[in-house]
Amino acid sequence: MPLRTRTLRLGLYADAEGLAWTLGLVEDAVRARSARIAGTAVAHTLPGGHVTTAEMYDVLVDQWAWEHPGQDPGTREAVELRVRLVCSLRTWRAVRKTVLRTMCPPSTEPHVCRVPWFA
Repeated sequence: MPLRTRTLRLGLYADAEGLAWTLGLVEDAVRARSARIAGTAVAHTLPGGHVTTAEMYDVLVDQWAWEHPGQDPGTREAVELRVRLVCSLRTWRAVRKTVLRTMCPPSTEPHVCRVPWFA
């Protein structure tokens, strides 16, 4: 498969620590495969600029409030983490799958994801 620049987009409700943690998961998944990070960005608007990430990912704010009743969200905000990867489509899919599985591992027990996300 040809190598191209592909974008991994993750909607997050995170503070600086949560963003760094999530980016670390992406970096670990990329390192484990034949891929390279070509750039990263934290966006507050979606492509086209007509919709903000706060509007698009408002469900993540609600999710966090429901999972953390009465807790102050601190500096968390709804953002979109965009990571440009140079890789094949197969590798991009594998990286995405690994990141999502690592962000909130499947469990038979009720649990709370560290950073609410949408992909």
